[in-house]
Amino acid sequence: MNILKAVNLRKIYGQGETEVRALDGINLEVEKGEFVAIVGTSGSGKSTLLHIIGGLDNPTSGQVIVDGQNLSHMTDEELTIFRRRNIGFVFQQYNLVPMLNVWENIVLPVKLDGKKIEKGYVNEIIDTLGIRTKLENLPSALSGGQQQRVAIARALAAKPAILLADEPTGNLDSKTSQDVLGLLKVTSKRFHQTIVMITHNEEIAQMTDRILQIEDGKIVSDSGLV
Repeated sequence: MNILKAVNLRKIYGQGETEVRALDGINLEVEKGEFVAIVGTSGSGKSTLLHIIGGLDNPTSGQVIVDGQNLSHMTDEELTIFRRRNIGFVFQQYNLVPMLNVWENIVLPVKLDGKKIEKGYVNEIIDTLGIRTKLENLPSALSGGQQQRVAIARALAAKPAILLADEPTGNLDSKTSQDVLGLLKVTSKRFHQTIVMITHNEEIAQMTDRILQIEDGKIVSDSGLV
């Protein structure tokens, strides 16, 4: 069962001589529970693709379907609600709320949506990510790797249909990067969580289930295709 489908996605900036085709006919399917890496050089279109998949940007043409829902058919308000409930984000910059402690940061999206916190599930995530002893700490008291673990826990807490990670190890040293990616892989398997991650690091990408390479707005290779 595919949880994500992109159909003939195009994103064009400018026109005439200044036209830039950031995405040029992307077709993509991701199965539930897959951990997929999108790799490419700077300017290849990988960040644009991730933002459009996540409903943060609109394509010039084409469609994105997440968990059976077509994002292009939604109003801005509907898309905002759908994104909060169904799409988790992990960014390079962590984006934790500085005045909230670790526990409060993790459950914030669930509370904002007015849902009941599933404490058993959230505690399982916390233990899987090894941040049990940090729950009372503010983000400023955490290392970069610990902050990224909190960001991952926050993204998982709402049980999103898909988790999108944008260079999640970009601010981390190599050992911490390996640790964080190992934890993402564990959470993908344990919680059957679909993850799509962009990275420029080939070594990191090798830890995923499938690697897509994008160049000039096109997918040029897919390790999931035989």
